[in-house]
Amino acid sequence: MKIFRFLLIAIVAATCCFSAQAQDELTPYSKMGYGMLKDNVSGAQRQMGGVGYAMRNGRQINAMNPASYSQVDSLTFIWDVGLDLTNLWSKEGAISSHAFGGGLDYISSMFRIYPHLGGSFGIVPYSSVGYSFGSILENGIESREGQGGITELYLGFGYKPFKNFSFGANFSYMFGTITNDTFILGSTTTLFERVFEIRDWNVHLGMQYGIDLTSRDKVILGFTYTPRKSFHGNRWGAYYDVDLDITADTVGYQSMKGDFEQPNSFGAGISYNRDNKISAEVDFTYQQWAKAKYRPLSGFEDDKMTFNNRWRVAAGLQFSPLKQTNYLTRMVYRVGAHYNRDYINVIGNNVRDYGISFGFGLPTSSITSKTMINIGFEWKHRISAPQLLIKEDYFNITLSVNFNELWFWKNKIR
Repeated sequence: MKIFRFLLIAIVAATCCFSAQAQDELTPYSKMGYGMLKDNVSGAQRQMGGVGYAMRNGRQINAMNPASYSQVDSLTFIWDVGLDLTNLWSKEGAISSHAFGGGLDYISSMFRIYPHLGGSFGIVPYSSVGYSFGSILENGIESREGQGGITELYLGFGYKPFKNFSFGANFSYMFGTITNDTFILGSTTTLFERVFEIRDWNVHLGMQYGIDLTSRDKVILGFTYTPRKSFHGNRWGAYYDVDLDITADTVGYQSMKGDFEQPNSFGAGISYNRDNKISAEVDFTYQQWAKAKYRPLSGFEDDKMTFNNRWRVAAGLQFSPLKQTNYLTRMVYRVGAHYNRDYINVIGNNVRDYGISFGFGLPTSSITSKTMINIGFEWKHRISAPQLLIKEDYFNITLSVNFNELWFWKNKIR
């Protein structure tokens, strides 16, 4: 079918045009801390509310829990490429605004190494920063802008030592630059710039255990853990006289080690699967950000902030008719919802968001092909409480292609 060939070509072309780093956010809330956190979810998983701790599917890459890699089919080499398009409507008091953005979200691959041992590698976003807003001062205008984020280049393994039990780990190299700029426009233009440059490592551990209820019904329990550790990299600040194009002063060039941390992070999920046709899952995420260090540079005390412990609940449902009678019965149908109490604390106000999502897995024209085009739609509402600072409504369109072909199958010669 020509429409699928067009979509495949469009996505491959788009991946060549966009940077392999996560797209910038569109929210002023991303100014806080390390920006808005991501959860290593694929396009198909976002359609199900962002679940994945207990998801084990040999045809779909699940970087949320590396234990799932052990399920990969021996004859396939899977690629998953995802894009994200975002519309944002925000309101602060009586002022409303609208923004549009998007870009490449992730690239990942999964393959079998040995019986019961699977591997995966890819590039996924850890956090994203992107904002632009301003205010009127007594003698001028203050404008704040920020961009960047942290990206993880990972290599993971999953092993199943005996029936129904598997464990795994993702080892990743973290990199990225976060820039926060404050412009003061008066008789002259002054720029105060704060920069984080992260060059670090990380590890994500996971395990899954399956319980056979009947020959057709199965329950899977999933758990993940990411240890608390210090961020490695450098940070600095500077004052610029923009009109004269000179740096008036540079405040330090210091290592982040010991002053900035990521917390202990825990994930747990339970899924129910029936005949590979129906899959339902509920996940819970807990991250101890309140105990993580975040110390600003001397001279930039306005950067000082406290974090909240983050927790997130998500639920999703997937239905696959798995019939060849017509195209609709070959499609996959997904729906999900989530509630997230974020780690960001804005002057004593907690930031939280909730949303719903749905989408479809569209098989390619060939009946024997397992390649799937996933198109999803998500609405998300973000607020702060107890004081409402900025109210945001998102409408996201996610587009991903799960290339799943029989690369290692040898045809018999007759």
